[in-house]
Order: sequence, then C-alpha cells, then structure tokens
Amino acid sequence: MTKLIQTIVDGLGVGSTYALLALGISLIFGVMHLVNFAHGELITVGAYTSYFFFLHGGSWWWMPVAILASAALASVLTELVAFRWVRNASPFTLLLTSFALERLSHALWQIFISSKQRTFRKPKWVFNQFELLGIKFEVMDLVTIGVTAATMVVTAIVFKRTLFGVAVRGAAEDFDAARLMGVRANRVISGAFAFAGLLAGVAACLILMRTPSAEPTLGSDWLLKAVIAAVIGGLGSFTGAVMGGLVLGLLETLTRAYLPDVATGWDKFAPAAVYILIAAFFVIRPDGIFKVSHAERV
Repeated sequence: MTKLIQTIVDGLGVGSTYALLALGISLIFGVMHLVNFAHGELITVGAYTSYFFFLHGGSWWWMPVAILASAALASVLTELVAFRWVRNASPFTLLLTSFALERLSHALWQIFISSKQRTFRKPKWVFNQFELLGIKFEVMDLVTIGVTAATMVVTAIVFKRTLFGVAVRGAAEDFDAARLMGVRANRVISGAFAFAGLLAGVAACLILMRTPSAEPTLGSDWLLKAVIAAVIGGLGSFTGAVMGGLVLGLLETLTRAYLPDVATGWDKFAPAAVYILIAAFFVIRPDGIFKVSHAERV
C-alpha cells in the first residue's frame, strides 16, 4: 500500500508537468486549430535563459520570473514572426510551419551556443524528503502538484471571469462571428500565445529545478508527451488536457513500478508498455476523454 501511494504521488508530479504543457497546446489548438510542435522549444528557451543568468550570478529566488518572461516572449514572437503570415493557410501548412520552427530552433542553439549539454545549479531542497504515516514524500513532487493546481485555478479564473478569456472563448468557437462582435484577431491570438508561453514557463521551472541543464533538443521529449496528453484528453479541451497529463503520468510511474523486474530491466519496455496502452485507448475512444466539436466552452 505504501509503495502504491508513493507511486501515485510520483505519477501526479510528473503528470502535472505534462498537464501544464498539454494545456498550452490545447489553448493554441482551440484558437488556431494548430497542434503547435514548436511549443516544447519554450522549455529550451527557459533552460538557456537560466544557464545564461547563472553564468552571471543568477539565483533561484528570482529565476522563475526570468523563465516565465522568456517563455512568454518567445511564444509571442513565434506567432508574430511565423504563424501570423500563414494564419489563413491550410492546416497542413500550419503544421509544417511548427515543425520548421522546432528544427530551426535546434539548429540555432547548436550553431550559436553549443550542441553539448550545459548544466547549472539546482535548488538545494529539490530532492529533500519527509515521512508521513510511514510514507516518504519528495518535496518537489508536492511542490509540482501544488504549483500546477494553483496555475489551473488561475487559468480557470482568467478564461471565465476576464474580457480576454471571453474573447478567446469566442474566437475558439467561431472566429468570424467574434470579429463581427469587435474581437481583434491579432490581439486575441497574441494573447493566447502569451498565456500558452506562461504555462510552458511554469512547466519549464518545474523541469529545470529537477534537471538543471540546457541542450538544443531538451523540449522535444516533453513535447511528445504533452501532445499525447492533449490527445488523450481531447484536443481543444482544457479539462481534457489536465486529465490527459495526469493519466499519462500515472501510467508511466505505475508501469515502471509494477512491471516484472526482468521487464523493467529492459530500458525500452516500460515506455513501450505505456504507448501500447495509449494505442488501445485510442482504438476504444479515438476522440479522447472529452470530445470537443470545435474548442471547449470554458
């Protein structure tokens, strides 16, 4: 029982990070019907921002602010420089643009910084543990769950109680009608990208506290998991993105913890088992947990 509870907490910690990234992907999909494969590069931007500031005496007391700002700015710039010019193009063109941005990002980091991994220091408390009722909890897992929960509450308030949230919801439902009602397309889409960048920045902070390093392909693995989580929950669904992230995180930790020792010794078997379960899920429910016609009515 103790092992199960510890595994669930670990799974919720990992799944919370997936949920934050999946939420940003679902937000952009709702507004532009684009699965943004460049979204993971915002983690890389945050990592290199941290590396740069730590070279010049940075501190984890204020580093999250720098990571959030750099991720949000990078997200807005990708919309302004790349996606705005192909906004009315076919979905395939938008998808190719996002792939091109991802590849270009990898190349630029390798050319102007280095292809090698760059490390910096982590917070001293990250791997601290405490015991409660005979169960050991890692402080970082609980911090991750708490920060994610608080971020979800703020997100819900923004999209339910603010004019910006109403405009984004209206644009996601019917952009042409929203324009006739006075919604400015450029402002709404830039705002959506900025908010998605902030969500990616929060995820980047949690990731970099555990593994404080920067490399050109850092965001790629996280992006794949985030897209899978978004699809599991139902693309365009905010609730589904959160559920998909948590489900994926729990699947990963449970399979890793309870597969036979001979199987877990094979490095590729546990991830393969997760993908097999996900494939079976898509056969049963291809639209995801929450089916969304266009985008979620938050």
